[in-house]
Amino acid sequence: MSESYKIHEDGLYFVSFSVVGWLDIFTRRIYQEILIESFEYCQTHKNLKLYCYCIMPNHVHFIAQSEAGSLTTVLRSLKSFTAKELMKAIGENIQESRKELFLHQFSYYGKKNKNAEMQFWKHDNHPFYLYSNEMIDQKIDYIHQNPVEAGFVNEAHEWRLSSANLLSPIKIELL
Repeated sequence: MSESYKIHEDGLYFVSFSVVGWLDIFTRRIYQEILIESFEYCQTHKNLKLYCYCIMPNHVHFIAQSEAGSLTTVLRSLKSFTAKELMKAIGENIQESRKELFLHQFSYYGKKNKNAEMQFWKHDNHPFYLYSNEMIDQKIDYIHQNPVEAGFVNEAHEWRLSSANLLSPIKIELL
């Protein structure tokens, strides 16, 4: 296993989560709020320190560490809870025009990976240990420029779901 994928208890990490099939789930505010509230819960109750983030339509990037306990445990809990809540919200949303597509894809990926009946998040993410200021700066730039590179906004601060936006819904720690 690469040293960059090992979790150091006091380390700072670049983390990415992607929705299976790159489904654009986070285009709807109701689903964004579930993810935002989950991050806020982990900040308050699980000592997750969030330094930078960006929620895109089908994935999320952030830089974080855990002050007490294991970052691996916090991330596992965050992914598990949000997966259940988001799939439930999609299934119960009578206004969701893409419900059948989403539920079919969650089922397909769950059965494909033989882990569960349904799967929301892809399994191929690894926290990447940030061991230098240069790496931290590069990842912050990458995270904040993600919506610009995707063509959603012209300037990073225009993306509502990013720590580059001063009115961002998730409060972050200063590096």
